[in-house]
Amino acid sequence: MMNYLENVPPYLFFTGKGGVGKTSHACASALALAESGKKVLIVSTDPASNVGQVFDTEIGEYITAINHVENLFGMEIDPQAAAQNYRERIVGPIRGKLPDLIVKNIEEQLSGACTTEVAAFDEFTSLLTDESLQSDFDHIVFDTAPTGHTIRLLQLPGAWNEFLEHGQGDASCLGPLAGLEKQRVKYANAIAVLSDESKTRLILVARAQSATIKEAAKTHIELSDLGLKGQHLVLNGLFPVVESSDDELALAIIEREQKVIEDLPRSLAKLPLTQVPLLSSNVVGLDSLRALLEAQPIVTRPVNSTTINVDKYDSLSVMIDELAKQKHGLIMLMGKGGVGKTTMAAAIASKLAEQGLDVHLTTSDPAAHLQFTLNSEDTKFTVSKIDPAAETTRYREAILKEKGASLDEDGRKLLEEDLRSPCTEEIAVFQAFSEVIKQADKKFVIMDTAPTGHTLLLLDATGAYHKEMTRQNQNVATPLVMLQNSDVTKVIITTLAEPTPVQEAYDLQQDLRRANINPWGWIINNSLIQSDTNAPLLKERAASQQPLIDKVINEYSSRTAVVALQKKEPVGVLALNALSDS
Repeated sequence: MMNYLENVPPYLFFTGKGGVGKTSHACASALALAESGKKVLIVSTDPASNVGQVFDTEIGEYITAINHVENLFGMEIDPQAAAQNYRERIVGPIRGKLPDLIVKNIEEQLSGACTTEVAAFDEFTSLLTDESLQSDFDHIVFDTAPTGHTIRLLQLPGAWNEFLEHGQGDASCLGPLAGLEKQRVKYANAIAVLSDESKTRLILVARAQSATIKEAAKTHIELSDLGLKGQHLVLNGLFPVVESSDDELALAIIEREQKVIEDLPRSLAKLPLTQVPLLSSNVVGLDSLRALLEAQPIVTRPVNSTTINVDKYDSLSVMIDELAKQKHGLIMLMGKGGVGKTTMAAAIASKLAEQGLDVHLTTSDPAAHLQFTLNSEDTKFTVSKIDPAAETTRYREAILKEKGASLDEDGRKLLEEDLRSPCTEEIAVFQAFSEVIKQADKKFVIMDTAPTGHTLLLLDATGAYHKEMTRQNQNVATPLVMLQNSDVTKVIITTLAEPTPVQEAYDLQQDLRRANINPWGWIINNSLIQSDTNAPLLKERAASQQPLIDKVINEYSSRTAVVALQKKEPVGVLALNALSDS
């Protein structure tokens, strides 16, 4: 049994990066509690929720009995629908009364991740404060938890509407809070429940990978600082030692994961820890949930690896050769954290430079990560590193000086929190990138860690540069115009062959298209379909990856490179060059 299911309080919240196993553990926990005789409700606020699929039950916005499990009920809050309804409550009354351009800008301010999260939080706070639900259910399990940023926003002074109406903020995140004044008492009660260890337990789910561990450590500290102390850590999907046999790939994975566990950040090492082995395929159905709870790896069926036709999948090298024909331009790697953007950017830069092309790799990824990936200062291309913390501090100070001088204490607190938004860092870093990407008319500029489509539109809507140039009818190639020019800019989305990362990558593509930026191609990293492994668990995982890769190729992108999972981390120019041919 999982450590976090001992002495369970009424509320369980599962949080972590996409694809780490939040939904699987939330569903398994709900099942375990229900089968122990407790009456349980599982609630999902995940935009890519598959709770209904896991339980083979059609679940919607109303409480629904789960098939074949006594005492277990489910409910899915659609955050996109919640956000749309929420936007309409705010924008509807002003549509037709204000100029279309102003309405459009307000809609864009309300179209980002902050709005979706605040709207979802608005929905499930009702569940936290509903006394009838508390009497009906012994436990409520939440799949996905609010971020520390959202909680801080909801703790701020009640002056959101006045603050926005007077144009005192740039409204990247405060926009979503407009009109919420009547909800403040309910939010305060909900936050009190989240902060009470006797009522709430937070489970941080991560994989034994450096990127997800860093994210978990950041989340742990941020939530702890807000008083949310009842936290447990789950390291999910660990390759079981008993399964390794003499397979080189399996042994390499085990060594890599054990190193991450040994080097856990001190803040996480102090938390109660549950280590969960990798299952052979995606967790769907009651049997697989019970197997997850029992921490027993299973292989559902033997797989013959020769059934996978790897000839239909392009290598990264094919994509790079097509890029090379352009001779220069901007190449932007986009995707969620932990999917390998930095490695892919470095591999593309190295291979293009090897062909004698002039290449500049620029990144806002922590310098140590890029230095580790390159493992040398002796490269055939130039490298620049932008410090996100320094750029964000500079940007915040400028805005506070300009906008904050005339604010009272409450107004300044609102502005300071607004400037903690993820959008703020993206805008600040992009301003620094904008200087670098001017070189793209003469050389290849490869940009690692790029802003989302929402941030670009927000920058365009509230930051005056592009708008002012357009108003003056000046023929200026602003950064946004440059990104929208497919002849100059090639946006490449990077993902993993797992359900949640693929869904998140697709959502990113839709977000970019809303900004008139059409991704040029996709890279699917850490694929097992090319592997000649003899480990049954890895062969089964390869079979589960194949339909996801096919979906990307057939439905999402006309240009897709599939990069194999490496026995050793691709570090150094030789390994990066070899990666492109794997």
